[in-house]
Amino acid sequence: MTTDIIELNNFIVLIEHSNAEKTFVQKCEIDGDAVGFAFYGSGNVELEIKHNNQTKYLTNTTGLAISFFGNQKVEFAHKIAPDKPLQSISIFTKLKNLHTLSQVEKEIFEKQLPELLNPKEHFVKGPTFFMTLDMQLAVQKIFNTTYSGNTRLLFLKSQVNELLSHYFALLSDDKKVELTDKDKEKLFQAKDIVTTQYSKPPTISELSRLIGLNSTKLKKNFKELFGIPIYKYIHEERLNKAYELLTQTEKTVQEAAWEVGYESLSSFSNAFQKKFGSRPNEVKKQFLSNKS
Repeated sequence: MTTDIIELNNFIVLIEHSNAEKTFVQKCEIDGDAVGFAFYGSGNVELEIKHNNQTKYLTNTTGLAISFFGNQKVEFAHKIAPDKPLQSISIFTKLKNLHTLSQVEKEIFEKQLPELLNPKEHFVKGPTFFMTLDMQLAVQKIFNTTYSGNTRLLFLKSQVNELLSHYFALLSDDKKVELTDKDKEKLFQAKDIVTTQYSKPPTISELSRLIGLNSTKLKKNFKELFGIPIYKYIHEERLNKAYELLTQTEKTVQEAAWEVGYESLSSFSNAFQKKFGSRPNEVKKQFLSNKS
């Protein structure tokens, strides 16, 4: 388990990653009254919360964005399974620091999370959502960034603000997706399948059979839950993986294009530039320059 702790103005940010070979428990505590947010990018995780001789559980946290109030009398523990690595971003701010926020930010907290700012217990659970694709991409960018030093801190600050902005947007949205937990589970299963098989993804009919959800419902509900059509999601995953290959491995541009399912190098280069603002050969050149 690796935990990167960063101070960003009024926020403490914990970037946690685990790729354990066996199940283990990671415990943590909060120093003082604080409002917290956690964004789970991946992992088969059970979150255990102990306070006032009570034990509460948040299970199947993959893909969830949660909020809560907690203090030093609450003990948190992640029970992390080995079959899928944990990637989570936790953001904390002390209640006493909220007055230092801008007036606009203070009003957002006060209007959207009054139960957390005026807690009646040592632990108060706030609203929980399945993350939108934009939130998931922000989490991925935090884990995939190659920036260092002050540049990294500036980048992380922008991504933390993006995550919180998306969370509060969901909180104020009256058009929340009404899906059963079973359907959500199937849709996350579909997302996992196409995420791992992005270079040669199954057809919609094949995918619907794999998860036990009819094709019409799969296409409609996938877009409602993740905010993007399923084929566009696969397209985005291909490009994200290509970026990862170019910036974290010795793969050439041609090899990266082939690995993510592109047969045409020009089509790959055009799609890559449209998404990231740079040609893949420019990104590769920068990676090699930083390495040398």
